[in-house]
Amino acid sequence: MFEKALSDCKVVVVSSWTKYCSSCASQMKVLDKAKNDFNNIEYFKFDVRNKEIADLFNVQYQTTLLIFKNNKEVYRSIGETSKDKIYKAIRSSI
Repeated sequence: MFEKALSDCKVVVVSSWTKYCSSCASQMKVLDKAKNDFNNIEYFKFDVRNKEIADLFNVQYQTTLLIFKNNKEVYRSIGETSKDKIYKAIRSSI
């Protein structure tokens, strides 16, 4: 699923989360809004406890944000990222 999106889409935003993580929930709200504000991106989220997907993206922490452009990682943030930084990273990737 992720691999196909990475190869088919120009910009893909990937976010990791866990069920009881409050910073993950806050960041998810920002990313859900960004998905609506930027209609030319694909957005995926995954539970960081899914080792297969976490290993695929080399993610070891909850609340990790990745942005891919043309199948290459162009942005990585660990920990809760502000709306301004997320939007800036997406804009610079489009």
